[in-house]
Amino acid sequence: MSVVNVGGSMTSTLVETVSINYEDFNDSFLTCGTCLCMYDNQEHTPKLLPCSHTVCKNCLFRICEAQTLDTGTFRCPICRETIPIPRGGVGSFPPSFIVNQLLDLMASQRRDVIPKCSVHNEQELLFCETCDKVFCNVCSGGEHNGRGASEHTVIPFSIAIKRMSEILLYKASLCIKNLNSASDNVNDELRKLEYNVEKTLDTANRSFEELISMMQNRRHDVLQRIRKVRDEKRKGLMEQLNMIQAEKTKVQSECNGLQYQVEVRNITKKISDLNEKLDSTSTLGEPRENAFIKYEYKHNTALKDIVKGLGQYGRIKISTTFPALSTAKVGKSVTHIKNTVLVNTVDLHGSPRTTGGDPVVSILKTEQGQNVETKIKDNEDGTYAITFTTTTAGRHKLVVSIFDRPIKESPFLIESSTHNNPVLKYGTRGSGSCHFTQPVGVCVDKENNIYVLDTGNSRIKVLKEDGTLIGHVNSVGLQNQSGTGIAMTPRDTIVVVNWRTKFITEMNLDGEMVNKFTSPELVEPIDVAVNSAGEIIIADNGAGRLFMFDSEGRMINKIASKGDKQGQLKLITSVTIGKHDEILVTDHRIQIFNKTGKFLQEIVNESKTKVKGQYGGVTVDSSGYILATQSEKGKSVIQVFSPNRKLLFAIDSIDDKLRRPSGLACTSDHHVVVVDLGNDCIKKFRYR
Repeated sequence: MSVVNVGGSMTSTLVETVSINYEDFNDSFLTCGTCLCMYDNQEHTPKLLPCSHTVCKNCLFRICEAQTLDTGTFRCPICRETIPIPRGGVGSFPPSFIVNQLLDLMASQRRDVIPKCSVHNEQELLFCETCDKVFCNVCSGGEHNGRGASEHTVIPFSIAIKRMSEILLYKASLCIKNLNSASDNVNDELRKLEYNVEKTLDTANRSFEELISMMQNRRHDVLQRIRKVRDEKRKGLMEQLNMIQAEKTKVQSECNGLQYQVEVRNITKKISDLNEKLDSTSTLGEPRENAFIKYEYKHNTALKDIVKGLGQYGRIKISTTFPALSTAKVGKSVTHIKNTVLVNTVDLHGSPRTTGGDPVVSILKTEQGQNVETKIKDNEDGTYAITFTTTTAGRHKLVVSIFDRPIKESPFLIESSTHNNPVLKYGTRGSGSCHFTQPVGVCVDKENNIYVLDTGNSRIKVLKEDGTLIGHVNSVGLQNQSGTGIAMTPRDTIVVVNWRTKFITEMNLDGEMVNKFTSPELVEPIDVAVNSAGEIIIADNGAGRLFMFDSEGRMINKIASKGDKQGQLKLITSVTIGKHDEILVTDHRIQIFNKTGKFLQEIVNESKTKVKGQYGGVTVDSSGYILATQSEKGKSVIQVFSPNRKLLFAIDSIDDKLRRPSGLACTSDHHVVVVDLGNDCIKKFRYR
């Protein structure tokens, strides 16, 4: 191979390599499957058992010491085959030569070397296109990485060798291209300005025409009302006038010929009739309707309101947002989890905007060009929240624009991953206030406070949802380092089960005992759950069934039997209560029984992670989502099932791997707290 010297000597070495995923190789071949520790030549020396499985020496000593009877044998922790102890003890088991050879092989592996600085052998030579300079990052004193680093284009030297002759012309063409693009953009904005002005003028004209139309309609209504009042008054007066005319005609007709009348009696009668008529006609002399009508427009505040309203009617809205300087905070996204990108707008001078209303548009697409739905929330303070949920892993392109112009650095590349890492991790091995020793169970109260069953320290550790330590709960029910199950009751008390004493203890949040009971039928109680009626369900691994007690400790039901068939249980690991008081219990499956103990369903395992081992814990959130931990050969995940019991995805915590996860509990804000027994800690993940 050729070597080029620039400003000093440089060497290059080519090493043939083998591509091996180091972490997966370690987990599969170089890690003890019992304690999950790396094999070494000290306490974790790999020992080969007659059944062909490999276990570290430390685990073999612990297994033999834990036996209560001296039988001279023990069971392989992997296949459960009975293994006789050699005459020389555990240390006499032969070493696993294959594992030792693999350890030696991994230690001898080397990576290929690329051109490096002659002074700093670990530093790769780089080329700055901005400065036309080959440099070592350490030798240059970081001058290409300091203030204004975004203005420097730095590439590996091996690539720069091929491009040096083209850099000048390339930069010149970029300048011309940028200037042409700038001219096009300004002209395009001018055209948009004229278009928007015409559109805005048309909208303003139409709004005032509508206002004028409303005024004319109101004027028409008032004039029509005046005419209607006139017609009503006129009708009354005309009816009275017609009555007067009719009476007048009648009187005249009756008086005709009276001058020739000689009969005194008849004349007297007519006079009497006219006297009565005089009384009735006098009432017709007063008009029954008046002529008063008047238009008023200052009788209330309507005129002032109209004047005030006209002064405030309509507005011209503009924005000083400068898209090219506005930014978006983009990070990695996790599939099936709602992700948020926050857009911050600024003006031409870089000053933050404090009002909203900008026409922000976002388009998110997968590498295959499929659209992913996005939603934009205007926070009305110059920021905008873009939310989306990806369903596939890989790169996604997010285009964010304002006024049809991209914001700074748009389009954004968003790497969507199936790997979901914890948002909170708490605890290490030990007995101190911040430590755990063999934690196994967890529950959460209504305020999202976390209660962790710290079995090895015979206590319950109480934490706030942010991981702040509140304190510890101690109780007789936790004695002998054998508390294995914990649950919260509807009356805000805690129930724990002790597999050694076989007692179930209910205590308040201060550790004061409320109730304590047991049953002669309990063999190996390992977990507890409480339904909405306060009934206590105990999972008994030794009996291979569930026992249900009322809130006072009286047994009221026995559920399932020991076996591998549906509705039967084998090697039970956990039990929990569903949204409608159904009972979920795990072994190598998740099975569901109704609240009376009738078998309903076995949840089919369709894990895309190909992890199909034993379940460690199960819980159900308030919406009916089911979450369960599962482990196989050092690989552990949290499976998330929809309310209709279909597998959605799995949380693998790739950067902070789970090791033997057991109990778990959900908070009200869609987080799940998991007890990571193998790491003596708890971890908190977001799952929705």
